[in-house]
Amino acid sequence: MSKTLSTTQNLQILYEDNHLIAINKRPGDIVQGDKTGDIPLSEVVKLYIKNKYNKPGNVYLGVSHRLDRPTSGIVVFAKSSKALPRLNKLFAEKKAKKTYWAVVKKSPPKTHDTLTHWLRRNTKQNKSYANKKEVPDSKKAILEYQVIKKLDHYFLLEIDLKTGRHHQIRAQLTAIGCPIKGDLKYGFDRSNKDGSIHLHARKLVFIHPVKRESLELEAPLPIDAIWNAC
Repeated sequence: MSKTLSTTQNLQILYEDNHLIAINKRPGDIVQGDKTGDIPLSEVVKLYIKNKYNKPGNVYLGVSHRLDRPTSGIVVFAKSSKALPRLNKLFAEKKAKKTYWAVVKKSPPKTHDTLTHWLRRNTKQNKSYANKKEVPDSKKAILEYQVIKKLDHYFLLEIDLKTGRHHQIRAQLTAIGCPIKGDLKYGFDRSNKDGSIHLHARKLVFIHPVKRESLELEAPLPIDAIWNAC
């Protein structure tokens, strides 16, 4: 995976107020710290807030959801202790509508379908496996997809996520024979040069946890030849 991590200079801010900040995450960034020791996006956002508002001491920032490291798109952080538990509850209760775009090489069996699987996570492999029927230690996973564009050699899918499971989209698309471009872990034949995969958290619609007004966020696509064609 590419080490060109975000800095405060290249943060792409989609929305900000006193309670929330939404970032268009670049592929390669980690949302929270992990065993790699790489600087996470959360720390970069904290530094941005500290510098912009000349804040003394530690900056408060709450992480309520994540994206896989090779994935790009919308990540929302809480800037206040009032917003964080409400935002956590909103995501836990599936009250945020998440829409993803994915590029796959093979045409799906149908142009529009709802997929239901039971996902079982292998923590040692950091991978989830999709099963057609319930198996021990599995969780139900549901998504709806539609083909929205045919490219020269690929297909662009729009995905509405109904549940939020570990590597859900990656595992479910692989289960129907459509691994995401660049996703070597889930069966694509080769990786992308920068270690990314062509999966993008495109839209997020939810009620602001403090202001109680509707928010609709949309993240511009990464810049590369395939995404440009989309």
